[in-house]
Amino acid sequence: MTDLAGLTIVDLTRILSGPFCTMYFADMGAEVIKVEPPGGDDTRRWGPPFVKGESAYYLSVNRNKRSVVLDIKTPLGKEALKRLIRRADVVVENFRPGTLERLGFGFEVLRRINPRIILASISGFGQTGPYRDDPGYDLIAQGMGGIMSSTGQPGGPPTKVGFSVADIGAGMWAIIGILTALLNREKVGAQWIDVSLLDAVISWQTYVAANFFATGEDPAPVGNAHPNISPYQSFASKDGYFNVAVGNDEMWRRFCEAMGRPEWMEDPRFCTNSRRVQNRQELVELLQPLFQSRTTAEWVGLFRSRRIPAGPIYRLSELYTDPQLLARNMIRMFHHKKIGEFRTIGVPIHFLHQDRQGREIAPPPALGEHSREILGGLGFSEREIEQMVAESARK
Repeated sequence: MTDLAGLTIVDLTRILSGPFCTMYFADMGAEVIKVEPPGGDDTRRWGPPFVKGESAYYLSVNRNKRSVVLDIKTPLGKEALKRLIRRADVVVENFRPGTLERLGFGFEVLRRINPRIILASISGFGQTGPYRDDPGYDLIAQGMGGIMSSTGQPGGPPTKVGFSVADIGAGMWAIIGILTALLNREKVGAQWIDVSLLDAVISWQTYVAANFFATGEDPAPVGNAHPNISPYQSFASKDGYFNVAVGNDEMWRRFCEAMGRPEWMEDPRFCTNSRRVQNRQELVELLQPLFQSRTTAEWVGLFRSRRIPAGPIYRLSELYTDPQLLARNMIRMFHHKKIGEFRTIGVPIHFLHQDRQGREIAPPPALGEHSREILGGLGFSEREIEQMVAESARK
């Protein structure tokens, strides 16, 4: 059975990049202990929207975890964290670099506590370099990482992606790093993984960076078009918008037949992809009036029937009722004792030999919901547990 049961993650993260990373491990069966400071993860208070007082933001990335509140500036809080680390496989944190060391839990301390520990650190700019100590958020990484200068409509202002891709990307790279370290642990022992939001964004540039390295020219925003392929963009239909992606010259021939324009196959302006890219604007001006003669559903149906990639541009209200999404079990449900049933996004990794997605989802924990249970399991006395709970409540 593909499962991470038996793996213990000490989750010192908050906001988005770190909680997204640790949620993957929780979804896959690992025990994830969310160690929160007095007052909890900042996102518990982020909103609106709130659902019966619970932050939708917090609910989105903290399912299947357990929460313990520790003030790790106190002797008992420090001792509790040490005991957690001693029995853990992985510690994940996304403090500003140097913070963990100042709290007395830097990597050298962790490896003395547990010689097999894996520490994953997520930050804005990484543990090294001149920007190491600077605070970094998703918006800053998108701007510095080249996303905003090449996103948006031609001639428009710099534009960020509509959700926090730098945070999510850093969380995903941290997952990959942790899994790699776990695979190498028998040979290497304790390891420290360093992931930054800026590096995550830069790592995705691939052909965009190669285009720049080849020409020395900064990429300019091209709206929803592709700099190296045409037609590969959005178009207006009779009743909305859709995307079509003609990825090679054989597909172009099928596209011309579908459009009722077979003469375009041999047209010297459009007969190869490189010429279509060079004459993109001329091609778009020919296509757009044709596309406005039919609905999005008609065009998408026609292109799919000819094995040409095409799809509607959904609003979320349309997306979350799409039959493909439902068939893939990408919308799940958990029961929260305060708000009742609440939808959440499923895991995009499917293990086809088993029903990985079928396991029940535990709701994101209330602040300190499992404090007494976790601290009792670490061997603390009732008096010590009550003292730690009281210390956390006073903050």
